[in-house]
Order: sequence, then C-alpha cells, then structure tokens
Amino acid sequence: MIERVIATEVAESLIRGLRQRHGEVMFYLSHGCCDGSTPMCLKRGEMLLSEGDVQLGEVLGVPFHASRMQLSYLGDAQLTLDVRSGCLGTMSLEDADGLHFVLRSRKLSAAELADLSPVR
Repeated sequence: MIERVIATEVAESLIRGLRQRHGEVMFYLSHGCCDGSTPMCLKRGEMLLSEGDVQLGEVLGVPFHASRMQLSYLGDAQLTLDVRSGCLGTMSLEDADGLHFVLRSRKLSAAELADLSPVR
C-alpha cells in the first residue's frame, strides 16, 4: 500500500525529539491565507478537529490531518514531510528550535493511486 504521507530521516528525527519533550503530538496542514500550506506540529488536543478534517496518514504513529477541501488538490499526491532552517512565527512546536516542517508533493501514477492508503 502506498502511504499518502511519508517523512525524511531528518523529519523523523525532529518528530522523535518533539515527542520526547512534548508528549503526544499531531500534524495539521494549515490552509489559511497567511500560512499557505504549512504543516504544523501541535500537542495532541491543542487543536480541535472538525467533521471537515480528515486524517491523511501517520508518520511514526503521529497523525497527519488536513481539511477535507484540501483533498481536491492533494488526493492524487504523496506528501513528503521534511525540515528546513528558520522560524516561521507559527504555533508549530519546532518553531522554537529555529526550524520548520515543509511538504513536498509527488503526483502518483494510476497504478499507485489504485494502491493508495485511504483517508480517515
């Protein structure tokens, strides 16, 4: 099965560190006018999800959520979570470390789409 969300080794390492310091965390793909499509890492329960949100997948057991409306342009892509230097001034936990998560997307082939993990 093709996972919708995967992560680089650098992102996985940062996620492990954030979990050690903050406990259980989650990702939410921002879609506001200012943040664009910034993946934000938050303590679980810090942000309430609605019926308009879906879980695209998990990275190291950490759920990755997005708005259902974002599926219209993310539904045929695999997302790779990565890390870059620099603060974005967001509520995301890694911002305090002078880092931020970024996403790269790769359009999936028809064969891959047939084997794509479902959203929840």
